[in-house]
Amino acid sequence: QVQLIESGGGLVQAGGSLRLSCATSGTTAINSPMAWFRQAPGKEREFVTIINWSGSTTYYSDSVKGRFTCSRERAKSLMYLQMNSLKPEDTAVYYCAVRRTWGTLEALRRAEGYDYWGRGTQVTVSS
Repeated sequence: QVQLIESGGGLVQAGGSLRLSCATSGTTAINSPMAWFRQAPGKEREFVTIINWSGSTTYYSDSVKGRFTCSRERAKSLMYLQMNSLKPEDTAVYYCAVRRTWGTLEALRRAEGYDYWGRGTQVTVSS
């Protein structure tokens, strides 16, 4: 059973920074690709970034590229999302997710391809 618990969300002013963490349990998550998605009110869940099992490869959505950095510490079963230069449009609930296999970039961006999800952490960026 894979459990994912996000933390680190909060309220921040535009231009500020936050670091989200995703704590995982079980060997499945440690050896699997992990991703961050976000969902703003009234909008569909949106891909943010994905990291492969070793942490050597990451992909980012265009909206966060250059501002967000995803990393993981496999020994601690943790994944992070460092968010800098935050904008009001980054306001959303942020979810971490695990999928069993890698795939095409198009497939990695689809929420339905993920097998396990956390409950999310709220990020609010004020203008």
